Amino acid sequence: MKNGELKRLQSAGWKVGNAEDFLELSDEEARLVALKLSLISAVKKSRIKRKLSQIELAQKMKSSQSRIAKIEAGDPSVSLDLIVRALIASGAKTRDIQAAFSGRD
Repeated sequence: MKNGELKRLQSAGWKVGNAEDFLELSDEEARLVALKLSLISAVKKSRIKRKLSQIELAQKMKSSQSRIAKIEAGDPSVSLDLIVRALIASGAKTRDIQAAFSGRD
């Protein structure tokens, strides 16, 4: 946002912030959200890189295509464990997994 626009909005009484401010997330919660997003992104990138369909990845995990779709969509019902299992099943290398955990995916 341009500085002039920001000042205009603030003078009109608007508050400008980020998602963490809006959702009132603690630092730990914000870091967990960022980690999940990084891992989710890594799952999809790894699946596509290896030319796997969601169905093929689901078969490797003994799961369902809809579950893979939920993982890739960031559904809150999906656990970190399942996201990491999908990443491993997609054929991601150790360095790719480490990069996802460090937010460098």
